[in-house]
Amino acid sequence: MLDHERVAVHTGRRSRLPVIVAVHSTALGPAAGGLRLWHYPDWRDGLADALRLSAAMTSKFAVAGLPIGGGKAVVALPEGERLDPGRRLDVLRDVAEVIASLDGAYATGPDVGTGPDDMAVIAESTPHVFCRPERLGGSGDSSPHTARGTLAALRAVARRLYGTPSLAGRTLAVAGLGRVGGRLARLLAAEGAELTVTDIDAGKRALGEELGAVWRAPEEILAVDADILVPAALGGVLSARSVAGLRCRAVVGPANNQLTGPEVADLLHERGILWVPDYVASAGGVVNAVSVEVHGLGAEQARVRVDAIEGTVDALLDTAVRLDRTPARAAEELARLRLAAVRPVGVRPTGHATAEPLALP
Repeated sequence: MLDHERVAVHTGRRSRLPVIVAVHSTALGPAAGGLRLWHYPDWRDGLADALRLSAAMTSKFAVAGLPIGGGKAVVALPEGERLDPGRRLDVLRDVAEVIASLDGAYATGPDVGTGPDDMAVIAESTPHVFCRPERLGGSGDSSPHTARGTLAALRAVARRLYGTPSLAGRTLAVAGLGRVGGRLARLLAAEGAELTVTDIDAGKRALGEELGAVWRAPEEILAVDADILVPAALGGVLSARSVAGLRCRAVVGPANNQLTGPEVADLLHERGILWVPDYVASAGGVVNAVSVEVHGLGAEQARVRVDAIEGTVDALLDTAVRLDRTPARAAEELARLRLAAVRPVGVRPTGHATAEPLALP
């Protein structure tokens, strides 16, 4: 059964590529989520990704206390296709057309394969965009803030495991050195952490060497002996099989949809491995964007909200221990409670109920 308010699947008028927008929930407010421009064996795999990721965005916003619903956009590229500048422009204009047709039910931002300059193109056709370049009045690249928020979550976990939030001398295995993972690795190195890193792009090895990190092949990173594993690439890395081979005390990272299924969270718990739900650890980017672009806060005030993810994770872990639940279940229950607590107060022109926003920290 489809647990979504709205799913739009269009063949782009210009690009002839599948453009998918999934609106999971607008209970807390209009939906938002990134635009993923990625290769899939079949467009239906892109649809499945959009459905999963949009549901995770609903939980991310609810746990973060943000008055926003969950959504996601995906353009499913055929395997091996590379977009030249003209074709990329066609794709972005197709995406803008689909978003505009939703009448404000969904706003998009950067995700895998897209960035602030792409959001500027989309903004030429619709105002429902986050993270445009700062020179154009947006909040800019979200990746530094996602990395900073993940660092805050890692500090909370270090305190839980070792009695101190310091990461100095701790061993961390970072899987993925893209825009977020690379920035996070730099932050961790500055904290004094000992890093083992990998990426499917062998060219990222230079960054590892710059940071004094040990390089491992992508297929080896999950079995590295480390204090904390940090998934920072694409999702689906934690399965029953891979969890059996983990040699770490915790898994905390910004990659979305890290689990192949919800039962994997229970397997991690059974092995005594602490897992912070990805949508909690990766919330820094959206927290910053909403703080700056929706609530009009300055950079320093927005940074305080991003750093508050450390307190969110602390409280989540306390609740999990007190109620004898996994952190995953504690986060799910918190999201459900916040979604249930909103009181419908009107109807938007799109036909979706509006709701009283939650108070932000």
